Amino acid sequence: MAGIPAVSHVLPSLEIIRELVARGHRVTYANDPAVAGLIAPTGAEPVLCASGLPGADDKWPDDPVAAMELFLDDAVRALPQLRAFYDDDPADLYLYDIGAYAGRALAESQGRPVLQLSPTLVGWEGYDEEVGAQLWRLPGADAYRAKFTRWLAGCGATTTDMDAFSGRPDRALALIPRAMQPHADRVDTDRVTFVGTCVPVDEPQTGAAAEGAGWTRPAGAARVLLVSLGSAYTHRPEFYRRCLAAFGGRPDLHLVLQIGKHTDLAELGGIPPHVEVHRWVPQREILAQADAFVTHAGMGGSSEGLLAGVPMIAVPQAVDQFMNADRLVELGVARRVDTDDATAEVLRTALDELLAAPEVARRSAELRAAARAEGGTARAAGLIEEMLDRAAPRPPGPLRE
Repeated sequence: MAGIPAVSHVLPSLEIIRELVARGHRVTYANDPAVAGLIAPTGAEPVLCASGLPGADDKWPDDPVAAMELFLDDAVRALPQLRAFYDDDPADLYLYDIGAYAGRALAESQGRPVLQLSPTLVGWEGYDEEVGAQLWRLPGADAYRAKFTRWLAGCGATTTDMDAFSGRPDRALALIPRAMQPHADRVDTDRVTFVGTCVPVDEPQTGAAAEGAGWTRPAGAARVLLVSLGSAYTHRPEFYRRCLAAFGGRPDLHLVLQIGKHTDLAELGGIPPHVEVHRWVPQREILAQADAFVTHAGMGGSSEGLLAGVPMIAVPQAVDQFMNADRLVELGVARRVDTDDATAEVLRTALDELLAAPEVARRSAELRAAARAEGGTARAAGLIEEMLDRAAPRPPGPLRE
């Protein structure tokens, strides 16, 4: 597995890696030391690959072309590091995150099968014309495309067309609920398989209390609300203060507030009763016992909200989160509230309307069932094993040599 050191790109596939190790496969995982602590519990062998991406300090550029160039520069930096390990010890199959271009380049240079793991939406028929064309008209886009094309010509990849290399993998697993995918009916399912959110294979499929073993719902809490802006764009003290004003101290509501590592607790002011404040929370475990979720509408948070079947207030912060927020609204399980509009009164009204709407509860339950039926970790691991068997049939016995 070749990844990038962004938590939102590491977490979605970790259970797949863990399951492959449990099934007896030797799995190596190339990524920056900054995320080694997340990867180590899976049992995969670490391959340390220093990255230049701003995963630790969240200082991503607002300009989309500049952001894309960071990923390209990181691939240029990563590929020699990957070759130093894998040229002498090639894998039977390479997995790579959607942002880890060096993983695909390495596999193609070695003539090995390769599979993309996408923690976000995938391209659809017409994507280049409907979305890509707007992007390529931005300042700096032509220079970026030329730079990417030069790298492909010299890196050993066999796919030298930039659009095909970066946007059209030969084979991919989409680690998101199909419901979150725009124009899902136009996705090439010969190339892309939606397996949904990947959770531990032994996690109960019913029974919220059992699923939430890492967090316990307070006794007597009539409602539980989780507020989290994910792992990036989390220094939002004014927004957190508005959430405290909207939801803190309500006798009918227990609030769990995640603030990330960049917000000083002193910036929040006084903490009302019935409020927990944490820098990081076991999100999936809390959602399994929650009644509602205020989310930045990152793909991970959106997917876990659907998997838990909880209504959401989507407060998008950047990049694809605006599209995701609109999608949740279209699905009938969320209200979108932009940050500038997110006053205490607006947030409180949105929550009360969501919780009072029978249709929202019905749709949340339907989408929860659909998300769980997609197969998740077990299905993803099975599909990977099928690719492995086609590439190098396994000998008899429980372990792969």
